[in-house]
Amino acid sequence: MSSRFVMFGPSHLAAIAVTLLVPLALAALARWEHPGRRADRIARIALAVLMLTGWSLWFVLSWRQGALGLDNGLPLNLCDWASIALITALLTRNQVAYELGYFWGLGGTLQGVVTPTIYWDFPDSQFLFFFIQHSGIIAALLYLTLGTGFRPWPRSLPRVIAATLGYAAIAGLADWLLGVNYAFLREKPPNASLLSLMSPWPWYIPELVLMGMVFILVYYAPFAVLDWVRRRSKSRTA
Repeated sequence: MSSRFVMFGPSHLAAIAVTLLVPLALAALARWEHPGRRADRIARIALAVLMLTGWSLWFVLSWRQGALGLDNGLPLNLCDWASIALITALLTRNQVAYELGYFWGLGGTLQGVVTPTIYWDFPDSQFLFFFIQHSGIIAALLYLTLGTGFRPWPRSLPRVIAATLGYAAIAGLADWLLGVNYAFLREKPPNASLLSLMSPWPWYIPELVLMGMVFILVYYAPFAVLDWVRRRSKSRTA
């Protein structure tokens, strides 16, 4: 029988390390390979298959354990939307799908990898499927960014914000109609997270909106700095 999950224990730290190292290795291989990018195609398809497999097996596991219901069986978590966007980007190289997956993955899924809501440690199936799904999202967005040259642009920001507000409206409507808690709009999660530091319900909801916009700017900041450095370099050499 598996032991209780320990946050930042050996299994958790190993999962975080794999989440970061695998896409970095794939990105290095894709950039090293000669033109033709066979390694890139294989990596993108493999990551898409991994994400689809982890997502499907999680539903099967929950159904077999009798734990699948309206509160977790609908694709209304931000991680679900990030998965759909990134699988689309991996298979089609669509820029808008990448942008949504990049910001949603970093904004929602990254916190899930760092502070997961699971109860059993490795090698329990709950641990394995959780990290296959969530780590797959982070691995996919890192690979697309570092291995294929995708990146967000200034025009990405308003459409990501609009799409995120649209997601929140859909999740909030489902929460109200079905009595569920997608996007944690009805109550905070039981485990420690950034929401633990916020005001009581419902006052933390506008704080979430503000925090989401700040995070979008933070996740875009490296590219803004890179563009600024390149402009400075060009002006000096002109």
